[in-house]
Amino acid sequence: MTTTKNFTETDFEWPKGFYSDAKHIGLKHKKLDFGWLYSEVPATAAGVYTTNKFCAAPTAKTKETVSKSHKLQAIIANSAIANSCTGLQGEKDVLTEQTLIAEKLNIKPELVGVASTGLIGACLPMDKIEKGIAELTLTSSTELTKAILTTDKKQKIISVDFKIQGTTCKISGFAKGSGMIHPKMATMLAFITTDVAVADDTLQPLLSELTDVTFNQITVDGDTSTNDMVLTLANGMAGNKPLTKASPDYQTFKEVLHLVLQKLAQKIAADGEGATKLVEANVLAAQNKTDAQAIAKAIVGSSLVKTALFGADPNWGRIISTIGATPATYNPQTIDIKINEFLVVKQSLAAIFDKDEVSNSLKQDMITLTVDLHDGQYDGQAWGCDLTYEYVKINATYSS
Repeated sequence: MTTTKNFTETDFEWPKGFYSDAKHIGLKHKKLDFGWLYSEVPATAAGVYTTNKFCAAPTAKTKETVSKSHKLQAIIANSAIANSCTGLQGEKDVLTEQTLIAEKLNIKPELVGVASTGLIGACLPMDKIEKGIAELTLTSSTELTKAILTTDKKQKIISVDFKIQGTTCKISGFAKGSGMIHPKMATMLAFITTDVAVADDTLQPLLSELTDVTFNQITVDGDTSTNDMVLTLANGMAGNKPLTKASPDYQTFKEVLHLVLQKLAQKIAADGEGATKLVEANVLAAQNKTDAQAIAKAIVGSSLVKTALFGADPNWGRIISTIGATPATYNPQTIDIKINEFLVVKQSLAAIFDKDEVSNSLKQDMITLTVDLHDGQYDGQAWGCDLTYEYVKINATYSS
């Protein structure tokens, strides 16, 4: 549990007015693979979606649905099958899911979001989907957080309590993602729920802004999926006046939402397929924010850096060469690099350090790489993981 003056991180549970359920319907061999999330009232909705040109049917339809009204009341989700590159049949199946959920909950189909993740190119077995929808109930269960997982080894969940206008509120988020992670968005799904009331024209730009410095700053393998999606639902059941950027409590809400997105992003990076280490890159003193972010993400995305970290090899040459390959603007003569707390490069030249000591520090499960450009006032941050033999094994046999 984490506590500050502004918020308290708690055990995971839904905010006021949210319910869910999850089932095993046979998309996977044994594990949970299907479920829904429901709000008692229509919630203000915001979304960020894959930039892959082969956008999966559920992702495209949900993007279209949210963009029209910025409202959702339910989300249906499945793992194992992505319903991507499935043509007209895939689109038809998404509409069927929306219709069936709407009829069951007595709401409008345009209040239903649809999310799928898994194998690309396979259609949903609609007989199993329809049977699963018939079995779903409204409970306080949090098993949906498991039902969306694919090659993930761990759940990715977080709940935070905080006060808005003197009332205790909650943001709870959950995500999946392990491989094909290189957001501008990745095979990544994330769902954020809150009982705070937020104005329609406030939530979307805020989510987009914070996604750029959290989910869009992680990478596992450099591949962007067809199904990526981050949805945020704010149902207002805490009873506060809808937040706008002018509201006194807006900054508190922004701070907590940022924390939730960042924690989920880090959990995805740490659980990269085959990963043994979470890697954080911090870039300091860049000429602009874009360059700082780009350099940080390039470092955690470099296969050579990732393999060196897996082998506990403090080969800083791989880090500086990655920096040099970016289009960022900086003075190439003033760079300092630290691996964990050890200075290995000073003013772009080798520093004196104990290789064995630094190598030992690289055996821990959290590694921090710090690059000080000494060339401006902007900082950037990104997260990734090491690249292991196990990653190759998992992805060599994924579809079989």
